[in-house]
Amino acid sequence: MYPKLSDLINDWFGTNLNLPIQSYGFFLALAFLFSGWALYKELERKEKEGILKARTKKIQTGKPATISELVTTFLISLFVLFKLSGIFINYDAFANDPQDFIFSGEGSWLFGFLGAIIITGWSYYDKKRKEIKPPKWKEIEVHPKDLLWQIIFIAIIFGLIGAKLFDQLENFDDFLKDPIGTTLSFSGLTFYGGLITGAIALIYFGQKNGIPWKVLGDVTAPGLILAYGIGRIGCQVAGDGDWGIVNHLQKPDWLSFLPDWAWAYNYPHNIINHGIKIPDCSGPHCYQLAEAVFPTPVYETTMALIIFAILWYLRKRIKIPGMLFAIYLMFNGTERFLIELIRVNNVYHIAGMAVTQAEIISPILFLSGLVMFVIFRKQSKRV
Repeated sequence: MYPKLSDLINDWFGTNLNLPIQSYGFFLALAFLFSGWALYKELERKEKEGILKARTKKIQTGKPATISELVTTFLISLFVLFKLSGIFINYDAFANDPQDFIFSGEGSWLFGFLGAIIITGWSYYDKKRKEIKPPKWKEIEVHPKDLLWQIIFIAIIFGLIGAKLFDQLENFDDFLKDPIGTTLSFSGLTFYGGLITGAIALIYFGQKNGIPWKVLGDVTAPGLILAYGIGRIGCQVAGDGDWGIVNHLQKPDWLSFLPDWAWAYNYPHNIINHGIKIPDCSGPHCYQLAEAVFPTPVYETTMALIIFAILWYLRKRIKIPGMLFAIYLMFNGTERFLIELIRVNNVYHIAGMAVTQAEIISPILFLSGLVMFVIFRKQSKRV
């Protein structure tokens, strides 16, 4: 396993780098990048087809800098430059544990304060030289694809909030023991929490910007499953605990082409230090599982990429709004329900049954997709 990106680079190339980039975070960034590409292409295509249209927006130019803008600029600059100076002074501490370093008191207040004054002063000067009295209003044309970064930003913020919230509900005992630590931790994110809260926020944003929720669902569906698959690569590379149950089964002959680690794996050097100590190992990550387990992130990545290929193929062939998103929900629910059969997870005891959070939500997603599919199909026949 490679908890940090530099662990992978050092292993492959024999270098001795110490980069602060965690492997999971790296693949999460790639997930947003590639899903953003898919979303951009779909927004552009929908506009060309006349399904989405550009909108005009009034903006005011020539305004002087406001007190709130200057205060915000100063505070952000102060924090960023304070932490950057801390990184320069104690790089190893930052590289070894970026999360703790960010929330620590490491840094130079003098450097941060002086730098913030310079940046705030420049911001005031720049606004002053562009000032027009009185400020003028002008209309600009906003195309659907121009909303890409706003959509991604909303998805990231509300997705992380929902993912963290659902994870805390799933691991409520851990949350009660250390509420601040678990909240600020970058680990512990539940996909369905992020999907649900992110979807609610994006539906509201879409309605405010002339993108009907059915169309928004269709344009985001391929990118969502693509992002999920790439994110699971990060889970596998880092060994973040999203693995399967113990696998004592013999690999079938028809899967002989697979490497052994794709059938059963003990996740050496996993990032959460789970399992037993690896003999003669030194460093922060020297544990591996006592018994090999199903590497479920590998299976989820494979299924997600297959689903993405299917949705990407269907996107130009399905003309009923919302139908592609309905198919995505059915695929998503099926994929996650099946993987839960061999995946380690916390369980809830309901009516004498032990079920996981995903086993509760995934059938709801599948049934929601199925109901939407039937309703949209019937509605299209009436037109």
